[in-house]
Amino acid sequence: MLQRLVHLLPPKVRAQLRRVPFLVTLYRWLRRGRVRERYLFAALALASALMCLGTLLVSQRWFPPSALVLIVLAGGLVLRVRAFSALLVVVAVVLSIDSFVLDRGFSPGIVITLALTTLLGLSLSRTRQQLGVQGLRGESMLLELRDRLNRQGQIPALPRGWDSKVELAQAGGSSFGGDFVVSCRHHCDDGRDLLEVALVDVSGKGIEAGTRALMLSGAFGGLLGSVRAETFLSACNTYLHRQRWDEGFVTAVHVVIDLESGEYTVESAGHPPAVKFVSSSGTWQVGTAKGVVLGVVPDLKCEPETGRLRPGDALMLYTDGLVEIPGRDLDAGIDALLGEAERLVPQGFRRGAREIVQTMSDAHDDDCALVLIWRQ
Repeated sequence: MLQRLVHLLPPKVRAQLRRVPFLVTLYRWLRRGRVRERYLFAALALASALMCLGTLLVSQRWFPPSALVLIVLAGGLVLRVRAFSALLVVVAVVLSIDSFVLDRGFSPGIVITLALTTLLGLSLSRTRQQLGVQGLRGESMLLELRDRLNRQGQIPALPRGWDSKVELAQAGGSSFGGDFVVSCRHHCDDGRDLLEVALVDVSGKGIEAGTRALMLSGAFGGLLGSVRAETFLSACNTYLHRQRWDEGFVTAVHVVIDLESGEYTVESAGHPPAVKFVSSSGTWQVGTAKGVVLGVVPDLKCEPETGRLRPGDALMLYTDGLVEIPGRDLDAGIDALLGEAERLVPQGFRRGAREIVQTMSDAHDDDCALVLIWRQ
């Protein structure tokens, strides 16, 4: 179609156009560029031309030159760098025509606004070209990843008499953070119905740690249920060593619960201790499971903790974002958490879990995660 339009021009005009290097480059790009991007560029260039005609023929009040800011910004969102540069030339030509015909310059405010918008659009265009996506597709991809991470962290449906609650709060209100949960429910060869839950904390907070958490959640989620429960943390440690993980430390706590007998095993890799609520005495007991953080030593050795959840008992897992207080001992933070947990009993575990995370996350600017599993 472009070739037909060019051939409609007089031969002398075509010969003059071939002498302008920029027009030659633009014409070649329009022929070889992606179809969708060609149409977008053509639409924005046409909008700029119509804006120029409206300013000259109608009124500058209805078609102000400052409206070109929207065109520049739209170009930064949907065009690649080369096409965006061509659009900037079109916008510059339109501004020159307006200035020449109207015989008046533009205010410094318009010039500064257009310059800043151009820098912003160029940055957006370059970033999206590096990602290989245009428009708002990059944001939708992040939202899909976030939703997948949240779905993966949901504990599967439990049999009658059991319930659970997972609460996550990322630092700064971000959708991504360094805390994540993976879980699965499966039947062993001996007929046992097991629930496995792992709460993982990647060093850092917010979006900085979120990208690493996204990668590890897929790997750890694939290992959970695929390897023997007693070797899960060792397999995660081996994976980090094989990847030569040097982006900070990773802590994790892994719990396996027999949904028939209530017996459980907790293993920790540098993670804050799990806490058990004993309904018969109405007290919270701090666990004793210990282990080195993941990815530090080749052979991970953990000291597991075993126990049994009876009707009314609960098991609480959490990350250090809920208990770490700068300048204070970790035990003081755990005591503060257990003080808030005392309200769980009269209000119910499901409602109280959210209130605990909201209260503790307001006091700590860090990613926070809480997992509660209880037997009704």
